Amino acid sequence: MRISLVLGSGGARGYAHIGVLQEIESRGHEVVAISGSSIGALVGGAYAAGRLSETTDVALSLSRADLWMMLRPTLGAPGLIKGDRVMGLLRRVIGDVRIEELPIPYTAVATDLLARREIWFHEGPLLAAIRASIAIPTVFTPVMLNGRLLADGGVLNPLPMETSLRLDADLTVAVSLFGKPPGQWSGGAIGESSAPPQTEPSPLTKLGELIADALPTKPKPDNPSEVFDPLPSHLDLADMMTMALDVMQERIQASRIAVNPPDVHIEVPANLSTLLDFADANRIIETGRELAQREFDRFGL
Repeated sequence: MRISLVLGSGGARGYAHIGVLQEIESRGHEVVAISGSSIGALVGGAYAAGRLSETTDVALSLSRADLWMMLRPTLGAPGLIKGDRVMGLLRRVIGDVRIEELPIPYTAVATDLLARREIWFHEGPLLAAIRASIAIPTVFTPVMLNGRLLADGGVLNPLPMETSLRLDADLTVAVSLFGKPPGQWSGGAIGESSAPPQTEPSPLTKLGELIADALPTKPKPDNPSEVFDPLPSHLDLADMMTMALDVMQERIQASRIAVNPPDVHIEVPANLSTLLDFADANRIIETGRELAQREFDRFGL
């Protein structure tokens, strides 16, 4: 099969893209076009440049100490991480190559924050396109290019299906990184009450309520924060960043994919890893491959 492949944004969960590509190759299918946002642009670019194996080896070899050195925070910049060390590593692994010289047509998507529009990279330096596309707001500093302030492609288009339309492809395969964990679902907005639903009270409970109503009441607290429950003890800044970006991008993706659905949609669960859990490459890659096996088997590919 000739496949047009779309790889979505989602931080470290994007290692699953590697597993999907490994499965595609093991089944003898041909990728005739590849596009991606953020980590999808990075993995897709490595594949289009013929450097996926080398990129995978580096990902599997990185320790948490290595990652800390590469992702060491910076102060006074419009992002926690400048990304210079990350791009230095990618330059050693992928090399300096132009998009128009790649053997596979490739598109990376970034977001122009000033013009509030998507930017599609079809030509120019591959590493520059990747750097712009992976600039997660507040995590990596944005970049300026030709007067445009560029940030992560997932801000506007987490799964760039529009870039995958090719007449010479037999089908489109999309890999998104915001899948629902088993038993979880999403729907429209719901109202939130101040108390959970109650079952019919027992006669004894009703009697207690009557007695309580007859007694002097304690005034409600003036501080609104006293109506909230305590936050989970394990919740930290990285968790908040991951959840907020996941919710935003999943909703954008859902609306856009409804207009332009892929033939095969591989959904990687959002709870597979955190945004920056790059030290868990082996598990995430294997999960991506298993999910691809399941979907390809289901479609007889």
